[in-house]
Amino acid sequence: MCPANTQTRNRAKITILLADDHPTFREGLRRLLGEETNLEVIATVGDGLEAVKAAKEVSPDVVIMDVAMPNLNGIEATKQIKAACPNTAVIVLSAYDYQAYVFSAMRVGAAAYLTKAVSFERLVGAIKAVHAGEIVLNGAAARKFFDRFGLEIDGATPKESSERLQQRELEVLRLAARGLRNKEIAGELEVRERTVQTHLFNIFRKLGVGSRTEAVLRALREGWITPDDAP
Repeated sequence: MCPANTQTRNRAKITILLADDHPTFREGLRRLLGEETNLEVIATVGDGLEAVKAAKEVSPDVVIMDVAMPNLNGIEATKQIKAACPNTAVIVLSAYDYQAYVFSAMRVGAAAYLTKAVSFERLVGAIKAVHAGEIVLNGAAARKFFDRFGLEIDGATPKESSERLQQRELEVLRLAARGLRNKEIAGELEVRERTVQTHLFNIFRKLGVGSRTEAVLRALREGWITPDDAP
């Protein structure tokens, strides 16, 4: 399991573990992220096994994970990191937007899937968003994800939720499935952003999940929302 965050860490910064097997790309991204005043790269690794080990040792807020890496691929590494470090958000940053990669990454608990063609500004925004508990998919990845999951849920067997979700909680989930951030959901529902965060916390507790991604997946599987709720 991941250690608790230390008191000496500067909590004004989002701590990042960067996992990519291309040294030039990894070092370049590390330098760019290091120039952001509210971000701190605390570790860099070159393969999936190292990523899992480092995540357990340093307990980062966010992991930026490549998919195709030696020793352990990014999908399996993400799964292991989420099992050991449920409070760590994982952004999959890949050269590929294959449907299978997108679906597999989100299914094992990744909070974001972006391609390496994404702008640096978009990546920084995604880091801040997933740290706040949001889901981030670029346009192509979002469509691939919901198209694929629409096929998968057809054969799924519904499960009983341990607690019934309230109507407003379902509304929050539907908006989350569309990719809206907490502030945008608050605007749609005409409530405070803090109220949206409270609803999400209650949803996580009732469903026994630890992220918006997992909550949306569960709601899709149960049939409470549909892929049509996504843009």
